[in-house]
Amino acid sequence: MKPSITAPLAIAAVFLATSAGANDSTAELGAGGLQLTKSAAIEMRSEDLYISAKAVRVHYRFANTSGRDVTVTVAFPMPDITTHGFDDNISVPTQDPVNILGFATLVDGKPVAAKVEQKAVQGGVDRTALLRQLGVPLAPHLASTDAALDKLPQAARDQLVKLGLAVVDEYGDSTTTMQKHWEATWTLKTTYYWTQVFPAGRELDVQHSYQPAVGESAGTMWGSAQFAKDPTFAAQRAKYCVDADLLATLGKAVKPPQDAPPYFEQRIDYILTSGANWKTPIGAFHMTIDKGDAANLVSFCGTGVRKTSPTTFEVDYANFTPRTDVAVLILAPQTNP
Repeated sequence: MKPSITAPLAIAAVFLATSAGANDSTAELGAGGLQLTKSAAIEMRSEDLYISAKAVRVHYRFANTSGRDVTVTVAFPMPDITTHGFDDNISVPTQDPVNILGFATLVDGKPVAAKVEQKAVQGGVDRTALLRQLGVPLAPHLASTDAALDKLPQAARDQLVKLGLAVVDEYGDSTTTMQKHWEATWTLKTTYYWTQVFPAGRELDVQHSYQPAVGESAGTMWGSAQFAKDPTFAAQRAKYCVDADLLATLGKAVKPPQDAPPYFEQRIDYILTSGANWKTPIGAFHMTIDKGDAANLVSFCGTGVRKTSPTTFEVDYANFTPRTDVAVLILAPQTNP
């Protein structure tokens, strides 16, 4: 069973993340930039954002405009991981039980030694202590966690099932004995945090990077007459700013008796609105979207978009206050349509 990922709540100074789902597909995981509770002292002079299906990189320049050093707690809540939910078909980009996105931060070129807090929650109740007592890993999406559940005494497994922390997965056929395995069902909440001093009178350089959890579908309905009649079509089209030219291109690629074009989807979400919580608008905002291959098609919302290479598109905004988040749709040709 694969995990689903949902959005954490923001606390103190935070790095936000959220998720979205799609039928018969892995779900994309949105992540975004560092945010402080509204600050009268710190402004973001610039943000340089790069988004692709393989990597997200962000480079900030902050300035403390007060006459004294300002110390804040900066936190990065990782996306919640739940192995059973509305959409449990989702990809997690790493097998790290703690840092699921391979998140890394540099401040003035030096790595940040962040602390980490993890909690296992079910039904709003923190069950971390119980799982630690039983010797069960907290990462519910890893096979090693389910293996640990299988090795527990029956009484302990029964207790976890009763508390909603596990379910029994039974399978087999007429020629074999039915097999029983226990699967984790709790939600893992992980937060990285550190104390950051913003020195008075000079800029602070902050960079972070991670691997996005890219939503992928084996095919696409974009360009099909069927999807155009779907009640979700208008909202999805607005989310990715899919224009008439792209729909026409995809429509022409449909090869009867197929009713959809021979492309598969990649979807990437990035939470940009967290950048609106600084002292002033972002002084200089630069964003690069990389579609990965020249043969791919791409759609995202933006004004003044420039194509700067066979795969990259860029925008620049001055005194920018983000009001919406970034959603990128990449359509890649199927190799064997």
